[in-house]
Amino acid sequence: MLIEPFLKALPILETIEEHNHQAFFVGGCVRDFLLGRTIGDVDITTSARPEMIQKYFPKVIPVGIEHGTVIVRNEDISYEVTTFRIDGDYSDKRHPDSVMFIDKIDKDLERRDFTINALAMTKDGEIIDLFDGRGDLNQKVIRTVGDGYERFKEDSLRIIRALRFSSQLGFMIHEDTLKDMKLVMQDIGSLAVERISNEFAKLFAGKYVETGISYLRTTGIYKYLPIFSEHPDMMKHIPNKITPLLSFGEVIALFHLLEPNISVKNWVKAWKCSNQIKKEAVALIQAYDYYVNNGINNWLVYSLEESYYNGFVRIVNVLQNKIVTYDDLIKVRNKLPIQSRNELDINGNDLIHMFPDNRKGPWLHKMLSAIEKEVVFDGLKNKKSEIKDWIKCHPPETN
Repeated sequence: MLIEPFLKALPILETIEEHNHQAFFVGGCVRDFLLGRTIGDVDITTSARPEMIQKYFPKVIPVGIEHGTVIVRNEDISYEVTTFRIDGDYSDKRHPDSVMFIDKIDKDLERRDFTINALAMTKDGEIIDLFDGRGDLNQKVIRTVGDGYERFKEDSLRIIRALRFSSQLGFMIHEDTLKDMKLVMQDIGSLAVERISNEFAKLFAGKYVETGISYLRTTGIYKYLPIFSEHPDMMKHIPNKITPLLSFGEVIALFHLLEPNISVKNWVKAWKCSNQIKKEAVALIQAYDYYVNNGINNWLVYSLEESYYNGFVRIVNVLQNKIVTYDDLIKVRNKLPIQSRNELDINGNDLIHMFPDNRKGPWLHKMLSAIEKEVVFDGLKNKKSEIKDWIKCHPPETN
């Protein structure tokens, strides 16, 4: 019986079949359905050509139409719909130089990376499994479809994907697949960093991250990754016990704390990360350093954005023997006198009026910061009259 994610996508399959074409759910969504895991994106494969799909549906985005892929929007959900195809050579190690559209699914499934992803399902819930993907799911094995060496030579990102799946699923990598990964792993160096970082982040977020890291370490694949290629000893610093890190900012923060000589700037540049990832990594590092010296107190909880609390907890629990929880931080936050500087009962204009002879300058920020800290630590009530009395006893220093 189909479950909700498939039921929502069912009208797409039915529409395609009404036009006398085949259509199936395919890939990771089928795998996760069989494993009882939460289903993410639902992908569809079909005998209908992309131009036909564009005619059948009112909202179609031609994201990769030259390779047979379009996005169909239905009830505000996006579905990747790809035409059955056979791939040509992969001279750029990512995309096939050419594709040939076909009208049978068997050859389409044959071109896929791993047997557990080469699964399809009809609208009636019948599973199409030509390469014993279900057997590998039952055995908890990651194995390539056909010749592993060829699969990895076509696109060496599949090597990182194998590690990622081992981390997410807790599966072992088949010995033949592992051997072929090692034969091709030097090709990883030619991949676009953005593609690697996406898989690397998912690896560290996996429920069985220790399995993925173990393969990363024992295969030597890390030697072909940014930063690690220049600092291979980094792998030795990763704790044997590690919990999932759910963002790449957390990953960068962890590695910087393990090896402070490699700056966040270098990590961000080498992995071509966004400013948001950089901001997160810096915030987590600063919070961790403060925690090591001061523990959990008002200022730590106040200074760290609440959206980073869970990441901070994960970093602390990987690097420290102590167990810190999100609730520990929230309990402190709920008792804070203020949640942000905007809540202070005094501002820069008030200070200027109190000290009209002082020119505007760094003293304003310094004074506000001092007041803010006093209020946060409950050393001063957040009342203008009391703050002014405090200022009189602690006048600003100006040059």
